[in-house]
Amino acid sequence: MNLSVIGDPLLLLQHLQAKQLENGHISNTDISLLADKLSLSATQIRGIISFYSFLHCNKNIKFNLLISDNITDRMQGNAAIFKTLENRLGQDENVLLQMTSCIGMCDQGPAMLANGRTITCLDDARTSQVCELIRQQQPVEQWPNELFTVADNIRKKGLLLDDTFEAGAALKKLVEHGADQCLAQLDASGLRGRGGAGFPTANKWRFCKQTESDQRYVICNADEGEPGTFKDRVLLKRYTSTLVEGMTLCAGITGASKGYIYLRGEYLFLKEKLAETIQQQRDASLLGKQILGKSGFDFDIEIHMGAGAYICGEESALIESMEGRPGIPRKRPPFPVNAGYRNKPTVVNNVETFIAAANIIQHGADWFSQAGTDKSTGTKILSISGDCELPGVYEYPFGTSIRQILNDCRAHNTQAVQIAGAAGHLVAEKDFERTIGFDDFATGGSFMIFDHSRNLFEVIQNFTAFFKHESCGFCTPCRVGTSLQHDLTDKLAKGHATPYDLNELRTIGQLMRTSSHCGLGATASTAVMDLLEHFPQLVEQQLAHSDYEPAFDLDAALQQAREITHRNDDSAHHGERS
Repeated sequence: MNLSVIGDPLLLLQHLQAKQLENGHISNTDISLLADKLSLSATQIRGIISFYSFLHCNKNIKFNLLISDNITDRMQGNAAIFKTLENRLGQDENVLLQMTSCIGMCDQGPAMLANGRTITCLDDARTSQVCELIRQQQPVEQWPNELFTVADNIRKKGLLLDDTFEAGAALKKLVEHGADQCLAQLDASGLRGRGGAGFPTANKWRFCKQTESDQRYVICNADEGEPGTFKDRVLLKRYTSTLVEGMTLCAGITGASKGYIYLRGEYLFLKEKLAETIQQQRDASLLGKQILGKSGFDFDIEIHMGAGAYICGEESALIESMEGRPGIPRKRPPFPVNAGYRNKPTVVNNVETFIAAANIIQHGADWFSQAGTDKSTGTKILSISGDCELPGVYEYPFGTSIRQILNDCRAHNTQAVQIAGAAGHLVAEKDFERTIGFDDFATGGSFMIFDHSRNLFEVIQNFTAFFKHESCGFCTPCRVGTSLQHDLTDKLAKGHATPYDLNELRTIGQLMRTSSHCGLGATASTAVMDLLEHFPQLVEQQLAHSDYEPAFDLDAALQQAREITHRNDDSAHHGERS
């Protein structure tokens, strides 16, 4: 991202990110200078800093350690790792140690970020090594490279992962046959967005193309924040040139001249490779001015870094973030294809969708549509983690059963599968013959497995805590609903819930689903509702009474006051004394 543009407030987040990475914090001086440079108030800037979890103003922090706290990290022992770090580094004022949401390393956890750099497979030895490096005050940039190794773990390849894409092939087809024929190929292929919602890709690109404007944009949503999802991490690393070509193809079809890759802050380690590939595409005349020598075919890409906000995976929230504001979803319509980034027509698709589009134009619509089902053509790339012998990235035709996937990754004694991340469905064993696809279980790619040794209430607690933390707070159903949902599931997990509480959970979940401003609130109760519906015996066993029991014991809370005042009479108690 070019930060030399003076006076553009839309670049605020990128300036803040640069300062955070350079100095380990954002100083009051930085805030004052940016306020003057961008014609913003210091209060506005502080508001942005407080919204994004990766930004802070703690000037003494030299080592910012963020431990991934997805449920799969917990299953792999992140609590013990956190405790070790806390015991050995807790008194060091140079260290900020915190838990954070899933960082996309579920196949090789427990994992952490050290000043934005990813460390996986934490065990006692690696944790002790980190502690010693910090004790020696050795800068993170000088730590051994082996600490920062991230495996790809590609376990099963299909149409998109088979490495047969030929650089430039899709763009040559575009130049030779034109935009309309390429759109027709995408239409015939049945390609739908791979982020989970499944909107037809050709329609989205066509709507953007048909909107009158002097400028259009193409944005790759690489903010893979859904817990349990990490397949885009591998695509961004191994299939980078195909992604860039897919974005350029979209630009050639829609008439866009500028593109951005919105890269989640947790994937900072991929930024350098992305930048190198973008430059290589320019050098090969596959990006930049007069692509493939065609006059007027001009398109270039920049990388825009996120800063730790799950809500920015929603396309309009992502655009708000790119424009230097908190990532609060917009009211729609208008949709981004009509009025998106900088109020111009904008296509937002995720990494897998652009890669699929480039492959379809090279190989043809039939090549893609022959896989999958009539309503869900093609393949889906899954991020598989949890209780299985072979976690990693798998590619399957739509229509593949859950049981087949469990067999392939060597999962045993499976109790439940969480499909599509924390926002998706909790699937019981009776439904393992059902399939992945838009006509059954749609998924953005997360597939978390829990065997019978796992406490599903702890799983749900983790999910509800995640949504409570990640709600942007804009609308009441989500802001209040996620908090109430978390409190009630905590009560259920601790064995204090009653049928009254279960009804409250259902009521709150339905309210969130129908009244929330965006998809976060609308889907935040899905796993909770599935637990109540599909695991009734577990829930019944967990209930304390058949009638109402308050979550807060007021009489017990008054005990300290009674001791201070040396009172124990009836008036000093709440309710009847036993």
